[in-house]
Amino acid sequence: MAVPNLLAVFAHPDDESLSAGGVLARHAAAGARTAVVTATWAADTQRAAELAEALHILGAGRPRMLGYADARVPHSAPGRMRFCDAPLDEAVRRLVKHIREFRPDVMVTHDAYGGLPGHRDHVHTHRVTMLAAQAAGLEQFYPGVGAPWEPHAVYLATHPHSAVPALKDVIGARKAVYSVPDGQVTATVDVSPWIRQKIAAVLAHRSEVERGALPGVIAGLPPDTRKRLFATEWFIRHDSTTAVASQTELTALLRGPAREEGTPRHQRQVSVHLLWCGGSE
Repeated sequence: MAVPNLLAVFAHPDDESLSAGGVLARHAAAGARTAVVTATWAADTQRAAELAEALHILGAGRPRMLGYADARVPHSAPGRMRFCDAPLDEAVRRLVKHIREFRPDVMVTHDAYGGLPGHRDHVHTHRVTMLAAQAAGLEQFYPGVGAPWEPHAVYLATHPHSAVPALKDVIGARKAVYSVPDGQVTATVDVSPWIRQKIAAVLAHRSEVERGALPGVIAGLPPDTRKRLFATEWFIRHDSTTAVASQTELTALLRGPAREEGTPRHQRQVSVHLLWCGGSE
């Protein structure tokens, strides 16, 4: 069974490891091509060097950076505009180029809230990725940046309501925490066999560890707590508009009773098993 190639798109260096590090490591270990596009920070910064180390740990190749400035850190890309201020068409075009070059089967990005913190760069990355995933398959959009290519689906990294209390107990309450009803989660991925790689990739972002951001909080946790809190990754599947859906993209088989006629997709309860990777359920 072929393992789908995966392209992740996240806002900042460290988002890839925190939100989908386990899935990236899992796909790479199973022989898939994996890569990450990062919207912010310039290629000649410390954060970019840390990103390169994290991607090496996860088996996700070299950094692919759009090079915009972080909304809250002007020196992240000297002389460049903030990602959230960039012309939308320009940002979409840049990402379309990466999609057509890499030709992923599936993509992963932030959910519509921008994940737990709701950072404006995360939210904008979601918007740009959703537009680019569709535009990349349309031959009359951006004809100068490669042959059309449409991924089968985009998976949105998210957190269900039920997971939030345990996280808040350890990482502390934020001004706002964004999560979704459990029934909207369509892929629950056990990445415990790859937790060491995931945590090592998170900690490779040393500048974030040193300033006490989430990687710094994780650095201070005992291994069993790290595994309990971060060995599961959650996603919402967003179908491509034209491609035929595959049940073997991100997690292999979705088991459960057939959806009753007229029942909304988000209300369907399924258990996800990672059969193609050979991991324990």
